Amino acid sequence: MAYDEQLADRIRSYLAAEPGLSEMRMFGGLAFLINGNMAVGASGQGGLLLRVDPAQTRALTAEPRAEPFVMRGRAMDGWLRVDVDADTSDDELERWVDIGVGYAQSLPPK
Repeated sequence: MAYDEQLADRIRSYLAAEPGLSEMRMFGGLAFLINGNMAVGASGQGGLLLRVDPAQTRALTAEPRAEPFVMRGRAMDGWLRVDVDADTSDDELERWVDIGVGYAQSLPPK
């Protein structure tokens, strides 16, 4: 499955003025990086792939739309899949994107 280009466009328009923004195809989707660190992506499996503080993984997966990101059968701390689609409000999408951007900004530039 290809990533949702409309979702990518929504993310892109929200992040347009973000310093250090770049895009890269990654994990079958389109990732948005801040200073070389992945923040958020339009996942090839649908929804968002979100990078978060590993210490917040458990608390964030308690929210209805979020679940751990699983790679090769293993849940990855610090990575979430978030079920968003065209019906997701801009405010809710921006909230999730802000979480990923905030974490990416806390990391040293690559």
